Amino acid sequence: MTNFKNVLVFIASFTIAGFAGVATAKHMSDHNIEERLKPVHSVYVEGDEVPQVANAAPAAAGGGSSAARSGEQIYNTNCMACHTTGAAGAPKIGDAADWNARMEKGIDTVYSHAIDGFNAMPPKGTCADCSDDEIKATVDYILENSN
Repeated sequence: MTNFKNVLVFIASFTIAGFAGVATAKHMSDHNIEERLKPVHSVYVEGDEVPQVANAAPAAAGGGSSAARSGEQIYNTNCMACHTTGAAGAPKIGDAADWNARMEKGIDTVYSHAIDGFNAMPPKGTCADCSDDEIKATVDYILENSN
């Protein structure tokens, strides 16, 4: 019976020591447990100050005025998918014959088609937030690179 008591004492002391080790483990600290139990989402209604989201529109870089993008930037971002491949009949950049045929109608018509849309091209292509001047600069960029 003494051996049995020794075994029980050994198991009990091992178990208590094991739990003591777990209780002091880093992942079981009060702070970590509290973090894991925090709600994942919060619900806010109009007028509430939302701590993790700005409630005001961000100011434009450069003191409030947005800088116009260059024709090249707009072309590379919004136009090249169609005007490099000729998708849906789009005139390709670098193809002087394609663009000369369009220029016979005058630059104002080419600008108008680019701004208002024409055939398969939607208004302003895929750059809905472009200004008319930015679209004109993009047309100029394409024409300069198509002679």
